[in-house]
Amino acid sequence: MYIKIKVIPGANKNRIETAGEEELRVYVKVPPVKGKANEEMIGLLAKHFKVGKSEVEIVKGRRSRNKVIRINGI
Repeated sequence: MYIKIKVIPGANKNRIETAGEEELRVYVKVPPVKGKANEEMIGLLAKHFKVGKSEVEIVKGRRSRNKVIRINGI
């Protein structure tokens, strides 16, 4: 399953919101330093979709706020 994600780092709390039919917005507390925001986003998505962290993969946009994520096991 592929999903378009927009990551918003430095938010007040971690949360996931829908933004249209095919996109999610993922708000993470941590700043985008040394991949910490990506790690936090992967953890949130894994918990949201009830899969392991290893099942969530960034396909496109590792250094961008706009990403394409693949989730295996759904």
